Amino acid sequence: MRIVLGLVVICFAALSAQGLRAQDMLQGVDLAQPAYSQAELTRADIEAALQHRKSGHKVDLSEKSLNGLDLSGLDLHDVDFRAARLNKTSLAGARLDDAILDQAWLIEADLTGASLKGARAFATQMQRMRADGADFAHARLAGDLTGASARGANFSEADLSADMKNQSMGLMRAVLRSAVLEGARFHNANLASADLRFARGAGADFSNANLKGADAAGADFAGANWTGAKTEGLDLDSAQIDATARATLAGAQNVDRARLK
Repeated sequence: MRIVLGLVVICFAALSAQGLRAQDMLQGVDLAQPAYSQAELTRADIEAALQHRKSGHKVDLSEKSLNGLDLSGLDLHDVDFRAARLNKTSLAGARLDDAILDQAWLIEADLTGASLKGARAFATQMQRMRADGADFAHARLAGDLTGASARGANFSEADLSADMKNQSMGLMRAVLRSAVLEGARFHNANLASADLRFARGAGADFSNANLKGADAAGADFAGANWTGAKTEGLDLDSAQIDATARATLAGAQNVDRARLK
């Protein structure tokens, strides 16, 4: 019996570790190597590819190393960046509507004021990304945005929830741990089971958003708008909330352990 229990514990630990590794792709990756720190194309190369884009065809930049380039202001809508490396790349003010960013690397990239309406970013690495004022409306975001800055960003109608159907890579969801979300708009967004631990979301708009099962322990939600939000199972342990919002958040977990302002 002890042997069986031991095997169960070992298997459970292995599966849990696999889930953690699925979204922590940085483990064991040397970001100083050329693939993650240099560029194999220039801005001029990309502008030429965009200029010769054929109607109905995507510009394919998948798996390209585009680190550190200045691509600010470019029209990159519907471009395929699947598994591309864009670490420290400037995409400020760029148009990335409907772009494919699955498994791409955008660590410390600058997307300030960029438009990513309807973009798809699944298993994407976006740690410490700057996206203040960016527009993620209707986007699918199931990537790691730990430490990202998205002040005043628009996530309305975006899907940041956990992917419960396809878990071959482990539990994929939006990780906004320690992210700056002050004044961000999540109206009608799906944040079910998202990771919001220690996020700075003062003044954020969560009206009609789905936050069921999300983890927001230690987050700052002073002045946040919760009108119509679904908060069953939302963990608010040590989170800061307005005293007036306590009744609205009655279905959340650990409301009694939240810090009232």
